[in-house]
Amino acid sequence: MINEIYDVIVVGAGHAGSEAAAAAANLGSKTLLITMNMQTIGQMSCNPAMGGIAKGQIVREIDAMGGYSGIIADKSAIQFKMLNLSKGPAMWSPRTQNDRMLFAEEWRIALEKTPNLDFFQDMVKSLIIENNRVAGVITSLGLEIRGKSVVLTNGTFLNGLIHVGDKQLGGGRMGEPRAFGITEQLVTLGFESGRMKTGTPPRVDGRSLDYSKMEEQKGDENPKNFSYLESPKLTKQISCHIVYTNETVHEILREGFDRSPMFNGTIQSIGPRYCPSIEDKINRFAERERHQLFVEPEGWRTVEIYVNGFSSSLPEDVQIKAMRHIPGFANAKVFRPGYAIEYDYFPPTQLNHTLETKLIENLYFAGQINGTTGYEEAAGQGLIAGINAHNKVHEKEAFTLSRDEAYIGVLIDDLITKGTDEPYRMFTSRAEYRLLLRQDNADIRLTEKSYHLGLAKEERLIKVQDKIAKSNQLESFLRDTSLKPGIINPILESISSAAVDQAYRSAQILTRPNMTLAKLEEIDFIKEATQHYSTEVKEQAEINIKYRGYIEKERDNVAKLSRLETIKIADDFNYDNLKSLSAEAKQKFNKIRPKTIAQAARISGVSPADINILLIYLK
Repeated sequence: MINEIYDVIVVGAGHAGSEAAAAAANLGSKTLLITMNMQTIGQMSCNPAMGGIAKGQIVREIDAMGGYSGIIADKSAIQFKMLNLSKGPAMWSPRTQNDRMLFAEEWRIALEKTPNLDFFQDMVKSLIIENNRVAGVITSLGLEIRGKSVVLTNGTFLNGLIHVGDKQLGGGRMGEPRAFGITEQLVTLGFESGRMKTGTPPRVDGRSLDYSKMEEQKGDENPKNFSYLESPKLTKQISCHIVYTNETVHEILREGFDRSPMFNGTIQSIGPRYCPSIEDKINRFAERERHQLFVEPEGWRTVEIYVNGFSSSLPEDVQIKAMRHIPGFANAKVFRPGYAIEYDYFPPTQLNHTLETKLIENLYFAGQINGTTGYEEAAGQGLIAGINAHNKVHEKEAFTLSRDEAYIGVLIDDLITKGTDEPYRMFTSRAEYRLLLRQDNADIRLTEKSYHLGLAKEERLIKVQDKIAKSNQLESFLRDTSLKPGIINPILESISSAAVDQAYRSAQILTRPNMTLAKLEEIDFIKEATQHYSTEVKEQAEINIKYRGYIEKERDNVAKLSRLETIKIADDFNYDNLKSLSAEAKQKFNKIRPKTIAQAARISGVSPADINILLIYLK
């Protein structure tokens, strides 16, 4: 192994690294996955869950392209929920609660079954760079492993520092060593680096909790799946629970603020805005009398519980004392306290949209090294980095996704164009075309692209083609079928909708508020005609009919803006020659080097006037 020259070397086996290695290997590259610990491949470092708002869409996109995250989430799920069903379909987001140990086991099994993929356990301490091109890695054992491309997915391990009160431990995760050497080398090569912070809550013994004092949160009655393939269906589920902090809990936590590394100046890096620690919540939102906590089981065969919402870096005695004043936690036994962790990252404006670095050819970054937070964001980046590392060494075209094609495209474009100085988390509000980027149509958007790329297998393409054909067939039936007043009025009355005095097409009736295809199926001949269609086909047809006007409007907006995407800017364009450009625009353009006018327009601090100046010059 050591004497071979790999096409792709992936450093780190978290969510980004695992997807990157799987993608490169499945595309045909000879791939090596290097990890500090073979027992923690695909480890859920923080919460035992996949998906959620916008994140669920990313998991479905990964699956649609032939990635592994969706299938593994399905195989290890202990609960499934479709979030935001009370809102429009652009907001529907799948989420699974997962068995932490089973999730990691399934990842390792899947990777070991992947052809072209080798493994090696060691720490990478530096890169081999020759003529501004990466040529391999050097491990802590002093081994030189040659590779045509390298994907760095180091997570929180680069110079990781763990904080529990006034105690500090070097590590990338509790109980695991940190990685060193790579940051220092990259900085000497001209890269800009920074520090970020994240945290995790205490884990407790579920046998010591009183669930009668909590609100039970069951999974969906008819749970679905992440994967578009035939992955296991949940036949039984484990409930989560909701509980709330109170003023006593807050007061105890405040008493420990002087020992908190967040407040005494020990931690100076920025943490995630949308997932703050419990001490940050009660400090920033002092007017709130309580904060919601989710009591989440960690698996089928363990009593370990994840206290979601109680992330903390306070001393362990303060954490335990405060926790025991939470309803149901009076006798809580703590497996391990919460902690904060600081780690190195590299501002992602130093990357191209392929996730290749601008300074060193064939070197790719994916995951938290780019300033993101979340398994799903990391996995999406890993997939794209793995694809492009393979394509580059085999002299194939770069592969990117645009903002109107995928949430993964929005994520990467935001990182590359805008950068981030705090951990980036995906939300539906970040996507301007979110009605096009729904969780139900990720296969329609992406599977054919991935198939032509060589990643998605033929069985996926056949399934999506069948789904499209049957959905179109069902839509045609509903548009062509008339419903007379005597048939439809009783159903309209049941949903408090105005009666009709003449026949209307089924599709027209379906566009009414509170009307659903399921209600129309109360009519015998409609039910008879639709009973052979799958739930997914029915959902697709119903959404297309009910939201057709909005969907077409978004597509029109995409078409209008796509004109700016076709106006390319040369890599060596000299912005300093344009005297009318603002000083800020020149600085941002020179740093980010936008590829198109559309990308230039999305850069923070760039005005419409700056874009007009560019347009005039380029024309």
